Amino acid sequence: MAGSAPGGGRPLIITEDPLLLDDLLRLCAAAGAEPHVRHEVPERGGAVGVGGEAGSPGWESAPLVLVGDDAARRVRGAPRRAGVFLVGRDLDDPQVWQRAVEIGAEEVLRLPDAESRLVDRIADVVEGAGRPALAVGVIGGSGGAGASTLACALAVRAARAGERTILIDGDPLGGGMDVLLGGESAEGLRWPDFAASRGRVGAGALEESLPELHDLRVLSWDRGDRVVVPPAAIRSVVAAARRRGGVVVVDLPRRVDEPVAEVLAQLDLVLMVVPGELRSVAAAGRVAAGVRMVARDVRVVVRGRCAGGLDPESVAGLLGAPLAGEVPVEVGLPGRVAEGEPPGTQGKGALARFCDGFWQRALGSGQGVPA
Repeated sequence: MAGSAPGGGRPLIITEDPLLLDDLLRLCAAAGAEPHVRHEVPERGGAVGVGGEAGSPGWESAPLVLVGDDAARRVRGAPRRAGVFLVGRDLDDPQVWQRAVEIGAEEVLRLPDAESRLVDRIADVVEGAGRPALAVGVIGGSGGAGASTLACALAVRAARAGERTILIDGDPLGGGMDVLLGGESAEGLRWPDFAASRGRVGAGALEESLPELHDLRVLSWDRGDRVVVPPAAIRSVVAAARRRGGVVVVDLPRRVDEPVAEVLAQLDLVLMVVPGELRSVAAAGRVAAGVRMVARDVRVVVRGRCAGGLDPESVAGLLGAPLAGEVPVEVGLPGRVAEGEPPGTQGKGALARFCDGFWQRALGSGQGVPA
């Protein structure tokens, strides 16, 4: 899970320029950050050091350091570190890049043009931007493959294992993942509420705004007529979900349009569910071709045994993708779902065993998905 940033998530500002300081304090407030401010660079041990009062982060411990252009020359002797930005307002100063190199700045930010960029970086610190969530998409290789069932079960099992989990419904025509979880009337935001989003979406605010069902958060569609959310808004929402760490599971539609491509580009892995029948295998080949144009890693999950002598390894081979595993058809699952029991709830069922094994391999390898 995401850990808190060093220095308590509070950036360090070093400047004696009152106008620049006002701008930086305003931008920190917009990002929800309370910075520490140094107006001077004290001498320490005969060398230039950037310390602070008791309890405040110094140069080396602050998660982010914003150096005003007026203070650049005074911090040249400070140790090199990541997360230093040189900030000013003079767009025409040809020496600014030299000063940035001298202090080891990652970037030169000129206000007001770079305000949104700076707010984003400060907000990352506030949200404790650490290891992003392991993001897994689930897509059906054919109609009725059971992709939504697997996506729901993966999210339920991850949450029960103690992972911070967000389940995202990527299919506006799929009926709603909140319904599958038995929470269609639960309070919280749905996809149409984010249609007007512009720019960054706060990770903490997103998580808190979504319905909480079975120890996980779910972003689903409502029962209204609106089924289109701009790709830029989708990109921002998925990125925010990932910044909170833990696990993100996305139920994907079989078509790959621009909004779906925005989601695929942010996924670590896509599991393609293929029923054990030859016709489904043929259909899955076309789906896989479209997904591979965007996704980095596509793997096959075979549901049920194939007739005609095909084993799961042969199905994966025909589709040209690694085999992630086989999920036997679970007797009684449709009836339990109809009675309000989400997929994956039965810990001893075949579906839950597959999901538990998948997360043990994926999360046990340091949040990378082993081949």
